[in-house]
Amino acid sequence: MAKFLDSISKETRKFPPKESFKKKAHIKSFAEYKKLYNESIKNPDTFWAKQAEQLDWFKKWDKVSSWNKSKLECKWFEGGKINISYNCLDRHLKERGDKPAIIWESNDGKSKVYTYKKLHKEVCKFANVLKKRGIKKGDRICFYMPMVPELAIGILACVRLGAIHSVVFGGFSPQSLQDRIDDSKAKILVTSNVNLHGKKIIPMKEAIDAVLLKCKSLKYVLVNKRKNVATSMKKGRDLWLQDELKAKDIENTCEPAKLNSEDPAFILYTSGTTGKPKGVVHTTAGYLMYTYLTFKYVFDYREEDVYWCTADIGWVTGHSYIVYGPLANGATSVMFEGIPTYPNPDRFWEIVEKYKVSIFYTAPTAIRAIARFGDEWVKKHDLSSLRLLGSVGEPINPDAWLWYHKVIGRNKCPIVDTWWQTETGGILVTPLPGAVDLKPGSACFPFFGVKTNIYKENGKPAKANEGGFIVVEKPWPGMLRTVYKNPDRFRKTYFSQFKGGIYFAGDGAKKDKEGYIWILGRIDDVVNVSGHRLGTSEIESALVSYKDVSEAAVVPYPHKIKGDALYAFVTLKKGLKGSDELVQILRKHVAKEIGPIAKPDKIQFAEGVPKTRSGKIMRRILKAIAEGKEDVGNTTTLANPEVVETLKKERV
Repeated sequence: MAKFLDSISKETRKFPPKESFKKKAHIKSFAEYKKLYNESIKNPDTFWAKQAEQLDWFKKWDKVSSWNKSKLECKWFEGGKINISYNCLDRHLKERGDKPAIIWESNDGKSKVYTYKKLHKEVCKFANVLKKRGIKKGDRICFYMPMVPELAIGILACVRLGAIHSVVFGGFSPQSLQDRIDDSKAKILVTSNVNLHGKKIIPMKEAIDAVLLKCKSLKYVLVNKRKNVATSMKKGRDLWLQDELKAKDIENTCEPAKLNSEDPAFILYTSGTTGKPKGVVHTTAGYLMYTYLTFKYVFDYREEDVYWCTADIGWVTGHSYIVYGPLANGATSVMFEGIPTYPNPDRFWEIVEKYKVSIFYTAPTAIRAIARFGDEWVKKHDLSSLRLLGSVGEPINPDAWLWYHKVIGRNKCPIVDTWWQTETGGILVTPLPGAVDLKPGSACFPFFGVKTNIYKENGKPAKANEGGFIVVEKPWPGMLRTVYKNPDRFRKTYFSQFKGGIYFAGDGAKKDKEGYIWILGRIDDVVNVSGHRLGTSEIESALVSYKDVSEAAVVPYPHKIKGDALYAFVTLKKGLKGSDELVQILRKHVAKEIGPIAKPDKIQFAEGVPKTRSGKIMRRILKAIAEGKEDVGNTTTLANPEVVETLKKERV
């Protein structure tokens, strides 16, 4: 482990915030950050009670927090009554009613502006449609949609009623959708007839029709008409969303439910190290509090800002930092349907110029992909409105950081390199832009209330610059509460590595001599492709489900654009031989089973893979082979060491 964790660049350059930025920032110095941080760790209840006053409550809490270490039960703001939708919409109507809440940029460059008044009205109508179809507090609603306004409106309608939303990324396969509907027992699916991706029109509803017949819990499918194209509709089950919203009995107002602080707000499925995805459950008050505060301080939000997070709402970044965090702060949030290279590689910068975006939050994958096209595409545009840049999804390598800072930020914009997970609800480690000298590639310091540490495998804290596991030693408001219908998996995945209620993130990290945190990537079998975490076992399962495959092992290898690319070792059934044609068939098969994002970049056919005597595949050795290394480490524990040389010789 140490070898892997120590093999990173040694970056020492520092970029202090400009004086002009510091003067206006919420947190103006490192001393101010430390003072607040120390207070949040030493007196968390006092700190969070003070912060919670910034939200609107129907009834204040009786107790700020409780943590039962033996049961692993964490509760925040118990006894309180609150509503996320109310905090994102209703409370802004008086002062910000005519302010843009969401600016939607469509795939073809058209835009739609939803003021807080308009968004409030649309959310109330959507909530009334759900109520009309029998939805009550606690019911699950699944969304499988492109990045259209109806997706943001729909999830806000759910939290208004206390219904639990489960958003499935629109790029996932029909089978992945079925698995998630079945696990959550969703009563309604909200989808789109088509998805627009650059020049392509992708039939979305048609692709899932077959699996929807197997989803026993579904009562209705609400179909958003994205394009006026022929769409098959099952009578009695499938309904056009637009028709439902226009029905005469659908009113423009809907009272927000007075929900308990710990009522579930949503489930979001994330890849795990076993084939079945985990339904991460986030609750109401703690999640809202945490996304509100992280948005305000990490992005140093000001009333006049135009903020743009380029993520998809199918991932947690979209939940927390396109919808809930920005809207709870009364911000203007840009939502983008398209892709960064269509129609040209300057699409991002065209949008920044068009809407005078001041805060821009994207993934290192996107930064690297755009940098490949050269600086000329960027120089075509006036990016002077930008004052802050952000990075999310995976560690950003120093070269990409420096390009981002120099070419996009014109050497004047701080970069907030944020580390967090689906499970954490919001950002855990980040620089505060007016307070911290930045080091390219470092996520810097923990956010308020987050007590991080780096542990070695024996549970002892690692020394400076020594690689280990990043952990969180105390609960924080945005923390997941459980895995849906599977508390044992919750305990095993996040709290079994170290005793005493220590949250195990599954990422490697180190802390340098000045206390800066450097995230070193995943240390389990979850790979990070283009900022998206995918379980290797899910991809392996998809490969093995093909009729000619008997075994598969998938490992990541470094990729200049994606961060990680996927390398699959595939063992065919006896007597069968691999071919270029079969490689393409298997890639298509994985895309169908899971989604295009999970397609292996390289497939090597192998007679066998290295295994221990107990039958465990030694992915460490396969990873070294995929990376082109000659020294693959210790092979003495293998039951079949002879396969290693063959695999090295035949690597693709």
